[in-house]
Amino acid sequence: MNKINGYTAEEAGSLVKFVCEGKSRGLTLTRIFESYAQKTGRAKGSVRNYYYSLLKKRDDENVKGVLAGTNLKAEKIRPFTDEETDKILRAILTEKSKGVSVRRAVLKLADGDDKLMLRYQNKYRNVMIKQPERIKAIMEECGLPPTPAGQKKIEDKINELYDDMTRALRGENQRLTALVTKLSDENRLLKLQIKNGR
Repeated sequence: MNKINGYTAEEAGSLVKFVCEGKSRGLTLTRIFESYAQKTGRAKGSVRNYYYSLLKKRDDENVKGVLAGTNLKAEKIRPFTDEETDKILRAILTEKSKGVSVRRAVLKLADGDDKLMLRYQNKYRNVMIKQPERIKAIMEECGLPPTPAGQKKIEDKINELYDDMTRALRGENQRLTALVTKLSDENRLLKLQIKNGR
C-alpha cells in the first residue's frame, strides 16, 4: 500500500486494530488517538488525520484489506448553515450574558450529546476568532451587554475546572472498566474450575 501520511500497511493495520479495541472498551476516538500517539511517538493530530484519510480511501483495494472485518466508517459532517450558526450563537451568547460558561451553554444546547456539544463549541470559537464582528452584531441584535472584561478570566477558570473534572471522570471510567474486565475474567475462571470439578 502506498504510504499515507508516512504509515506503512503494517502500521495502518496496527492503528485500525488499536481503534477497534479501544472502541470495544468504550473509549472515545479522541482518547484512542491520544493513547496511540503516546504508544508510537506520533503526534495526536497526525494519528487522527491519518485515520480519517484512511477511511476516505475505502475504495482502494489495499485499504479494503486493512479495514476488512471492521465497521469503522467516517461520518459525514454537514456544515452549519448561516441560519443555524446564528441560532447557535444567539443561544450561547444569551447564556453567557447570564454568567454561564461557554461549555455549560453548549452542553445545554446540545442536550448532553457530546459530539454535538463539541461541534457547537468549535463553531462558536471559530466565529469568535474569524468573525468577531458577527458576534458583536448578534449581541446587539439580542440586546445583550458587552462581555465584562473580567468574565473571560472566570470563563477560563470554569473551563479549566470542567476539563479537570472530565479528565478525572474519564480516568475513573477507565479504572472501573478495567476492574469489570478483571472481575469478568475471574468469574469465567471460577465457572470453568467449578465445571471441571475443582
